[in-house]
Amino acid sequence: MFSKKSETTTPSMGSMPSKPMSKASGSTFSVIGSDVSITGDIAASADLHVDGTVDGDITCASLVQGEESTVTGAIKAESARLSGTVKGSITARELVILKTARIEGDVHYDALTIEQGAQVEGRFAHREPTGARQETAMPSIAQRQSVRDDAASSHSDEPKLKVAN
Repeated sequence: MFSKKSETTTPSMGSMPSKPMSKASGSTFSVIGSDVSITGDIAASADLHVDGTVDGDITCASLVQGEESTVTGAIKAESARLSGTVKGSITARELVILKTARIEGDVHYDALTIEQGAQVEGRFAHREPTGARQETAMPSIAQRQSVRDDAASSHSDEPKLKVAN
């Protein structure tokens, strides 16, 4: 009643992608498991999921940090979702700090979400688009003259105006 061809379990080519999903969609990710401890900087062009311990800086496209994870170093990512411990500065375009996160360091962001219960010891600084930052970083001629006049009338060696780069 059944031929051998119909009994095979190989799916038809129409139902299976010709490439693995990570290759077909163009995105890949790397996982650092909970049993892994890395000493040194990590640079990934792909997305990164960290459940282990990293003693070094992390630079990647997107970072997801597990609750039991610890990162001691700077984090730079387009997007980051943090739920573990971070001891270092964080720079991200889109940053989500979950309630289990414990952060010791300064945070630089474009968009920020913090869940109630998260702990951050450091300063928050909203980043501006590159063009706007350059325009606002340079004081006007009137501002510079005002600072010079103030400095001349004061005997302090401290500068009155600090320009961020």
